Amino acid sequence: MYSVSSYGEMIADRIRARAYARALESAIKPGAVVLDLGTGATGIFAMLACRYGARQVYALESDDGIELARRIASANSLADRIIFIQGLSTDVTLPETADVIISDLRGILPLFGCHIPSIKDARERLLSSGGTLIPQEDTLWAAVADTPALYERYQVPWDRGAFGFDLGPGRNIVTNTWHKGRTTPDQLLSEPVCWATLNYRTIGRPHVHGEVALRVNRAGTAHGLCVWFDSILVEAVELSNAPGAPELIYGQAFFPLSEPVAVVAGDTVNVSIRADLVGEDYVWQWVTQIVGPGSPRVKANFKQSTFLGVPLSPARLRKRAANHIPSLSADGQVRCFALSLMDGRTSLDRIAEQLAARFRDRFGDSREALAVVADLSAQYGQ
Repeated sequence: MYSVSSYGEMIADRIRARAYARALESAIKPGAVVLDLGTGATGIFAMLACRYGARQVYALESDDGIELARRIASANSLADRIIFIQGLSTDVTLPETADVIISDLRGILPLFGCHIPSIKDARERLLSSGGTLIPQEDTLWAAVADTPALYERYQVPWDRGAFGFDLGPGRNIVTNTWHKGRTTPDQLLSEPVCWATLNYRTIGRPHVHGEVALRVNRAGTAHGLCVWFDSILVEAVELSNAPGAPELIYGQAFFPLSEPVAVVAGDTVNVSIRADLVGEDYVWQWVTQIVGPGSPRVKANFKQSTFLGVPLSPARLRKRAANHIPSLSADGQVRCFALSLMDGRTSLDRIAEQLAARFRDRFGDSREALAVVADLSAQYGQ
């Protein structure tokens, strides 16, 4: 979840904000119905939709920051035109379909969380026939990057160790993790190549993969891949976080190589990139082969994945195995019992009393149990 300060940083990104404002102004016709998908703590897109002539705006947000957005709308005398709904869009049914759906559910890259499933669901259920999606399309690009400072920021602590200790085992974790970074055009060793296009008007599956051959055009050291997106918000309104473009809040994504590799003009960097949505997070894989010019000589072969970028213990992995036979832990038993009492008729304080009585060794009194019950109600209750 974003903090209120993070939402403030988004507003402060004037290039992004003005591009979305232009797209809204272009898409909204007088009397239109608008859905702001992920209105955040500011509701800025929802209020702009009102300014540009929307009859009714539905502002959806799962985070508690929506309460601040309500106050801001009220302070601007727009509370009667914006209906705020807290929850996931996939759980929401509107009384009418929207003529325009606007969202910015990306992270540094568009392949972020449940962005694509949310857009697909909203497009199919909540958008009127002939309605407009903002954005309409994102194109993903990749280039080879010579970025020693960015690479060393994450690798050097593990290479050098500390207090004479060998921290090398941690290096494999950080080289299988991609990071936010800022790359300049003069740090790119190849021309950018498109590896995926996300057309939100038709996209179905959230899993994306692509293969590119990046031709090195000057000598340098390949530290990793710089990845970014170009976005078409609506016709004639575009946005990009490419190196050299006006700086946006997104930055770019830096996918490190397992080791830096010296390259020369004419080398080819063959890359296969996969992003697979597992649960609510993407597992990324980037497989890189660097081949010398005019010969089949392979300079380097790397296979990296964010699955290897998380230090999972064997015990936790065993619990996820298909043939594992689980039983509830003590904490699981507490939660299971508390959830079983949430029947739509029993108050939280009464549930807490029963929980404390059932698990006397866990809770001193019902007040301690109430904190657990309240958290479960906030997460799973209606």
